[in-house]
Formats: sequence, C-alpha cells, structure tokens
Amino acid sequence: MTLTSTPTTLVADAPTLTADASPLATAHSQLTRVVAHLGYDEGLHQMLATPRRETHVAVPLRRDSGETVLFHGFRVQHNVSRGPGKGGLRYHPSVDIDEVRALAMWMTWKCGIVDLPYGGAKGGIGIDPREYSAAELERVTRRYTSEIMPVIGPDTDIMAPDMGTDAQTMAWVMDTYSVNRGFTIPAVVTGKPLAVGGSLGRGTATSAGIVHVTAAALKEADVPLSEVSVAIQGFGKVGGHAATIFADRGARVVAVSDQYGGVRAADGLDVPRLQQHVEATGSVVGFDDADPITNAELLALDVDVLVPAALEGVLDESTAPAVRARWVVEGANGPTTARGDQILADNGVIVVPDVLANAGGVVVSYFEWVQANQTYWWSEQEIAEKLARRMSSAYADVSALARRDGISLRDAALVIGVQRTAEAHETRGLYP
Repeated sequence: MTLTSTPTTLVADAPTLTADASPLATAHSQLTRVVAHLGYDEGLHQMLATPRRETHVAVPLRRDSGETVLFHGFRVQHNVSRGPGKGGLRYHPSVDIDEVRALAMWMTWKCGIVDLPYGGAKGGIGIDPREYSAAELERVTRRYTSEIMPVIGPDTDIMAPDMGTDAQTMAWVMDTYSVNRGFTIPAVVTGKPLAVGGSLGRGTATSAGIVHVTAAALKEADVPLSEVSVAIQGFGKVGGHAATIFADRGARVVAVSDQYGGVRAADGLDVPRLQQHVEATGSVVGFDDADPITNAELLALDVDVLVPAALEGVLDESTAPAVRARWVVEGANGPTTARGDQILADNGVIVVPDVLANAGGVVVSYFEWVQANQTYWWSEQEIAEKLARRMSSAYADVSALARRDGISLRDAALVIGVQRTAEAHETRGLYP
C-alpha cells in the first residue's frame, strides 16, 4: 500500500494544510498519511495526534538595567508511552505553542525510529537570546525551570539544548532543579558540560548522525562520500560541525550559509579556515577565497547533497522546484513543507527526513542519560561507535521498509516511529 499524497484533515479542529503550511499542520498531515497506511482507527489516530500534557508559563525577567520584561514559555509532552519525554529547549522570538507541539510530535517519532525508550517532548521561550546578557539569560532559564519543575525530571521529561540554547543553559537547568530537590541530579538534562556530567561526543552528535545517514544513502547508489559535493544551509551548532565532518571524510563542501548570507567555492571551501573566520567575525560572510551567495541561491546549487540545517519550512512550493541536488538530508527540524516534499519527490530528489537524519543528537543524549544514571562514563570512541551503529541500523530499517512498500524514506521513517509508539500505547492499555 502506498501513502496518500493528499491526506484528509487530521481531526475536526486541525489546521488545514496549505502550500506554506505551519510546522504543526505539516506534522498533522504526515501523521494522517501514516495512520491511513497502517489502518488505525480514528480513536488511536487522535491519541497519537494529541499531546499528553501542555504547560504554558509566564517568565518574568529583571533586566540588568532594573527594567522588568515578561516572556512566554512552553513545555509540551507529546507522548510518554515508550518512556519519559525527551526534547530540546528552544530560545527564539518566533516560538509559540503550535511550533512546540509540532516539534514534540516529531521527537516522539524520532525516538521510535532510532528505538530509544523515550517519548517526545519540547520546550521553548519566545525570546531572542542575542539581545540579552549572559546574566539575563541565566535568570530567564532558572525562572522557566522553576515554573515547569513539577512536570520535568530524569524519569519524567529530560531537556536538551536546541536553537538558542547550549550546554551552559542545560547546566543552569540542572542546577536549578537539583538545588530545589536537595541533591545533584545530572540526568534531568542532557547536552550539559562535561564538568557536570555531560557526555563526550554530545556536541557533535547531531552533525555526525547526519553524515552517517548521508553515507548510508550514498552507499545504496554506489557513490562514495569522498566523491560528492555538499551545500549546507545553516552554519550553527549542527551545520558547522557537519561541514567539518563532511570535509574530514573527503566530501567537497562547496557552499555554506547563515542568517546573514553565504559563501561558495566551486573547488571546495577550506572548512577549518572558515571556522576560524566565523569565530572571529560571527558569520561566514566575508570569508576570503570564496564568492558571496544568498540563502536562496544556495538551495538551488547544482550539488550532490543539500543539507538544510537552519529553520523550518525553507523548502516550500517556491523554493523546492529550484533544488538541483540529488539528495536532500534534513539537518533542521521540519525544513521541508508537505508541498515542498511532494515537489522534490516528483523531481526525483531523494529526501532523508529530519526524524532520521538529525536523530544523532537524541541518540547521544540517551547515552548521556544512561551514563548519568549509572555514574559511569564511556570513552569518546565507544560513543562514536555506538552512534554509528545506531544510525546505520535505523537507516537500514527505514530504507528496507521504503523499498518493500514503495514509499518515500520520510513515510517509511514515520511509519516505523508511529507504529512503535502505537504498539507501546496499545500494549499498556488505557487506565482506568
């Protein structure tokens, strides 16, 4: 059975899918297709579509100037049938409850796809961290943590860094939670500094996972990673490290971009020197031995592999037709809208979906959580080997299902994630 290309509305009050669909509408559309493929009834469909718990909190901040401002914070636990909630904490001015709902849902499927004992969760605050001092961000983080403390914990909901947050943010969350509990609890967050129980390899895990699944996809076409050209939109924590790993493994990274613009070099960028330039200037713009390029131009480059590693929805009905890459490997969450996905498929572009491609971060987060619970830490080589095996195995499962059922890699990945979640839910049953 193939998945329908025009899914029906998820539930009565679900958003209608449009060409520029929101992340939540896209997530609902994807789930609807998978439910139809698996033959689930409407009751199970609604259970899978509806978050288990949502928390909306006010986050007041006393600024360094003495002024008080107020932000809105969210935490959504989408599904906990397979285990505690797991998901990042995002600081970005566009954060709202619908975005957080979508990201939490995708985390549920992602954990199922790579077979982790977690459900999906996500959190965020509508703040631009670039406009606030480190001391102000610490106060925001600690207040947010104290407000949502009743619904998080090492066996309940485990946070990790996301857009606009980092290892230091996680250290503040862990300390706030631990101080209020009366003892140190490292496993309440992952992605924290090594000094307070973090894991080796966590900072580059998402990027390494992207390269692992890219190599696996190329291998199916008998194309060595060392013979491909790569363009990466987004040169932050994910895209920047991915560029380094791609280059180290012999791929030719020909273009990268960030929010300010991009650079291109047909013979390949000198990634180590580019990293030094970004550290010195804060942007890839102005890097010598490269030509300037816009983000839109980068998406349309004639390359083998395109890695969108920035924001959601960058490949839509207006940009997807221009994509000339043979493979799109989604480093960001939700970079392709439903309409964009269909256009890419019609044009023969192979899309390795976000729920698989960027799952390396949550895989190593799981390793960090296990290590923290055991108070025994593994070597960097052990972690790298375990990550490679987990990502390669997940890609093999997804690819085999896609070939067997004649469906896309995205739909195959979602079928696996949804099916594993639904099986756990049905096995546990309803209480009372």
